[in-house]
Amino acid sequence: MKTDDKWISLVKGILRAEMTRRGITYDQLSERLAANGVNETPVNLRNKVARGGFSAAFFVQCLSVMGAVTVRLTDD
Repeated sequence: MKTDDKWISLVKGILRAEMTRRGITYDQLSERLAANGVNETPVNLRNKVARGGFSAAFFVQCLSVMGAVTVRLTDD
């Protein structure tokens, strides 16, 4: 069983990996979220992701505006 810190690291890693895979910056993510009614500055996004302190809803909003349709939880 994973500790909370490991789960936090996992979701941060997934979000960062999707951003990198798609070439999306925090500025661009902020713009995409704003177009969908979620107002977060690039600095706020960077801090949220660094802390891993965000809700499941926010996680899914980010993945959605980046165009992700699946999430891979393991490298298996």
